[in-house]
Amino acid sequence: MRRLRHLFLILFVLAVFASCQKDEAINDVSPSALKADSVNSLSAVSKPGNVLAVAGTLKITIKDSTYTFDAARDSIAFVNVYLDDKKYFGITAINKAHTMSFGISSAGYAAANLAGDIAGSQLLFNNTGNPNVQYTLSQHIDAANPGKLNLIQYQRDSVLARGTFTTYLATDAKPNSAFYKAVGSFELKRK
Repeated sequence: MRRLRHLFLILFVLAVFASCQKDEAINDVSPSALKADSVNSLSAVSKPGNVLAVAGTLKITIKDSTYTFDAARDSIAFVNVYLDDKKYFGITAINKAHTMSFGISSAGYAAANLAGDIAGSQLLFNNTGNPNVQYTLSQHIDAANPGKLNLIQYQRDSVLARGTFTTYLATDAKPNSAFYKAVGSFELKRK
């Protein structure tokens, strides 16, 4: 559980950093940005695979609502995270208004035609005047089916990443909490 919290924290920090860098057109998340934050005690190291998308969309559907991040205005990054000698890859996004963020990850190395089990996922809403809503990977789903992050295309020509995902999100960690199937797709472009 602690490792998942660290992974969520790293994905969130990378999303915030990517958002702050969006207007400056920086494509790599630098190690100094991570060291400037409180997560510097974690063994998260930036690698060339951390790329901010310049175009494309990420869509997620949960509970009959679809949410879209558009790289033309929002910050969407494909990330590689190294934590406790384990490797993860995923996508992190935050909208321009900073009222919605999403992160999803799978263990291992990113590659085309790969279907990896979900290691972590989170969808956050921070609406001014409304209660905050947080969906996180349910701890109480069937361990044999945690969901999948499918990379169809990765780092080829102008395509940064293209694929789909399925995950199961809950609003709290209680054993009898309701959880919801979330499905999505992404088609992200790089320079």
